This record gives sequence, structure tokens and C-alpha cells, in this order.
Amino acid sequence: MDEKIELKSADSPRTYVFTIAGAFDLAGDRGRLTVDFEDSGMDPVEEVFVGDTVYVRASRELGEDRWASAVRSEALTRYFLRAPLNDPEHLLRQVKAMRQVSNEGKEQVNGAPAMHYRGTIDHATATLRMTAETKRGLNDLRDKLGDDMPVYADVWVDGKGRAVQVRLSCFGGVKAMTTMTLSNFGTQVKAKAPSAEQIVPVTAGEDVLLA
Repeated sequence: MDEKIELKSADSPRTYVFTIAGAFDLAGDRGRLTVDFEDSGMDPVEEVFVGDTVYVRASRELGEDRWASAVRSEALTRYFLRAPLNDPEHLLRQVKAMRQVSNEGKEQVNGAPAMHYRGTIDHATATLRMTAETKRGLNDLRDKLGDDMPVYADVWVDGKGRAVQVRLSCFGGVKAMTTMTLSNFGTQVKAKAPSAEQIVPVTAGEDVLLA
């Protein structure tokens, strides 16, 4: 999987870009991801997903041989259209709830034809598993707009019925776009938990690279 997250607030000219790359076994609940915050000067973060535990290695905080651990199902996000702990299943769950779906025709993804479908997601889906503080801010913005913020959901499906690309985007009071591209289906994913002496439990969501 390759993912790009672009965030821009209304009062800032800068667009913040996060990139996430790696391999993930959605059926087996395991994967390895590398997360980078472009032009930030921050070291990339490595994540290993094993069941309901996510292990995070960031040398600037813990040392090269130490991993932080967090509970995947309890993690929350502080940012709009970002998944807790960069969990790809969260994004797929949101896109799955799309409504008012239209067929946008065939397009090329990963060098092969895919059918493009576009719809929207509601406010509850867009704010799924957000921190209370972030959700309050978005609820206030929604009240000012008088309706849900326009959040679009796009999915590209290949000839075998597989989602090869998904996207969530909003260009209202908050500008955000998350695009995840999936390829090399069926490739074996190797993801193993670090040894117990290398692990330091932490609270999820304290690092900007982890949402």
C-alpha cells in the first residue's frame, strides 16, 4: 500500500503532506508501514501491526532498539481524514459507508483499467474515532455551515472486484485529501512483534506521525 495525506487549514498557506508505504495483510491483521512527514525534518516512523497491537519505532524518542506499543482498537485520531495509527482498515471502513454513489467510468490505476465510483460520507463517518477535542471543533464548523461538510469518497475497483485505490477528500472549511493505492495482491506479508524486552507501552495518538 502507498498512501498520501494532504492537509491544509483555512488560515495557513502551507499544505502538510504525510506519506505512508508498506505491506499489509488485511485478512491476517498484520503489516509493516513506514510513515514520513515531508519537509518536516522529522525521522520516519516504522509501524508493525500484529492483531490488535501496533508497535512503533522512532529512534529520536526511544532509541534504535526500542519499540513503543499501543492498542490498535483504542487509538483515536486528532486530524481530519487521518486514520488512528495510520490504520488502513479505518480508511476502508469509512469509504465502505459511502452513499449517493455514481459511476464515473473506467480509469487507469497501477497501469490497468479500473472502474471509478464516487459518493459522499456523512459527518458521523468522517469523524469516526476522533478525539473529543477535534470532534468538537468539527461539530462547531458543521453548525456554522448549517450542514455536513462536503466529504467525497472515491473508490477504483479492478476487473477482479478489488479496490485498487480509495480516496477521501474535503474542500470546505477544512481542506484534506487522503489517497491510498493498493497493489501486488497476494504477496506474503511478514510482520513480527518485537521481543518483550524491546517494548515500551505508550498512549496512542501522542505523535503527529501517528495521528
